[in-house]
Amino acid sequence: MALTINTNISASTAAGNLNTSNTLLQKSLARLSSGSRITSPADDAGGLAVSMKLTAAIARTDATSTNVANAASFLQTQDGALKSAGAVLQRISELKLLSTDVTKSASDIANYDAEFTALKAQLTSTTAGTFNGVALFAAGAVASTLTVGVSEDGAQTLAINQSLLANAVTGVTTPATLSLLTVAASQTAITNVATLRAQNGAETSRLGFNADMLATNRTNLEAANSRIVDTDVAMESTKLARNSILVQAGSAMLAQANSSSQSVLRLLQ
Repeated sequence: MALTINTNISASTAAGNLNTSNTLLQKSLARLSSGSRITSPADDAGGLAVSMKLTAAIARTDATSTNVANAASFLQTQDGALKSAGAVLQRISELKLLSTDVTKSASDIANYDAEFTALKAQLTSTTAGTFNGVALFAAGAVASTLTVGVSEDGAQTLAINQSLLANAVTGVTTPATLSLLTVAASQTAITNVATLRAQNGAETSRLGFNADMLATNRTNLEAANSRIVDTDVAMESTKLARNSILVQAGSAMLAQANSSSQSVLRLLQ
């Protein structure tokens, strides 16, 4: 290689290598300080696009999990109302039998009727219960359902019932007095409410299984996203050490390359 003054090839080469090593060092520092493998779109354009889709899917999964949990709360509130209705019906059936006691006077029976009237009002109040403004039970003669999305893409849904509690207890709420109520009617009402509670339990169970599936899906989505965007600290620390040494060595070699032209002065002396 010719010995020149105006052009120092060795210094130019050393400077290029130093710049490359310094760029890699800065990238390692950015990745380790942020914890993210992709600090700019140029690092992994395709991976960034996939990560954005996975992140959106995770957000939708979280929203779906919240909706499922709220639906479960709705059903728990509904079951609480059904449980209360069942207790009222048991008391009414008890009152019916107590009112037939031959030792009870007319005033005693009137007291039982007064309690019967109050309990019927309680049943009517229970059938009108709401959860966050949404009716717990359907009004009228036809049951209705609420549709709950159970997958983050909205493709899978689950219907939960707004059951007809009013119809289930109509045999008890229709008679004006205990004397007009039959034991069979109270038993039928209790059986109807028990059936509604069983249906409620089945729907709550299904929501629980779907909540578990959503939690599992979210964990796997996070794992997939992590493999794309998260920094492998052990590997990146190794790169950092390597690049740091290369920068130091490159700086030293650039200094050596810059001083190599001093040998020209010796030839000119």
